Amino acid sequence: MIKTEELIALSDRYVMSTYKRFPIVLSRGLGVHLWDNDGKQYLDLVGGIAVCALGHSHPRVVEALKRQLELLTHVSNLYHIENQIHLAQLLVENSCLDKVFFCNSGAEANEAAIKLARKYGSEKMEGKYEIITMQDSFHGRTLATVTATGQAKFHAGFAPLPEGFRYVPYNDLAAIEAAVTDRTLAVMVEPIQGEGGVIIPAPGYLPGIRRICDQRGLLMIVDEVQTGMGRTGTLFACEAEEVVPDMITLAKAMGNGFPIGALLAVERIAAAFVPGSHGSTFGGNPLATAAGIAVLETFFDEGILDNCRRVGAYFLERLAELKAKNAKVKEVRGKGLIIALELTVPGADIVLECLKRGLLINCTGGNVLRFVPPLILTKTNVDKAVGILAEVLEA
Repeated sequence: MIKTEELIALSDRYVMSTYKRFPIVLSRGLGVHLWDNDGKQYLDLVGGIAVCALGHSHPRVVEALKRQLELLTHVSNLYHIENQIHLAQLLVENSCLDKVFFCNSGAEANEAAIKLARKYGSEKMEGKYEIITMQDSFHGRTLATVTATGQAKFHAGFAPLPEGFRYVPYNDLAAIEAAVTDRTLAVMVEPIQGEGGVIIPAPGYLPGIRRICDQRGLLMIVDEVQTGMGRTGTLFACEAEEVVPDMITLAKAMGNGFPIGALLAVERIAAAFVPGSHGSTFGGNPLATAAGIAVLETFFDEGILDNCRRVGAYFLERLAELKAKNAKVKEVRGKGLIIALELTVPGADIVLECLKRGLLINCTGGNVLRFVPPLILTKTNVDKAVGILAEVLEA
């Protein structure tokens, strides 16, 4: 076996430095735990950044992929794909939308939403093209989606950026109203800002956006790449406020680690995409959609959403107790199993110390610890995690 230090040296030599990586090499996972190349075990509260909703190596997903590998791996979208059809049916029948476009990532799903909106605007809305997005949002890394992202740090070095985006403060309906012009086509919003620090808007914010869009004749695009697929305790976060958007974008947890993304749209908007309008060579391939079917069926069969709600509520309670005891904790917030602990001190050293103690967590915004673990997390796992956090914060 190659030593960890040698592997990291090879990575430094051959892999582009687009990530600031921790000095470990993860080699195996099962459930909510991971093991590194040296055999050390970790409790995983990152979940591949909200991806591994069913944990690592979930038997139903593994079996679905193994079975599909022996049947058919790829044929392209020149032909009908049975798994793709079944997954689209599952998504439509468990949502408020009508049609699905499959791709490979959240950025691609949001890119497709932007393209579909503009195509519809060109044909049905007198050429309107401008999309209102939120400050501190995150929508992806393609040139269009990074421009849609309302954070200047992600724009740096990529000018000139595509035109057609306006940014307003999150959780501010009046700001959206004031930003609408005769060019405005759509409003694009995350139900909870994940990369922005797990920012949860006031009740009524999403319905308020829907109302503005209806009154002004705009499209409403809800980016559920991080919040969708059960993360907040319902399949889609916008369900909780009974909001019916014109489009929803999904990815991350859809394949439990196998790359897949999707754009869902209502019929009248989806009709703007015709053969040749958009495409994806690998999107909705037999393997990815086999994983997606296994994920959704497991959600429904094994009470995953209920577990997310129960354990998420318990996690918030335990973190509130921690806040009451430690002045370094400024705020606790979250919903389901997307949770944040905002600190009064930088979070990078806290993350590193937790890693040394066998706990994987994430820091965003410099001082916000973000927890997006597998949705199969247990209260026992939470107790262990909070115990480690308490030790580190007190040290």
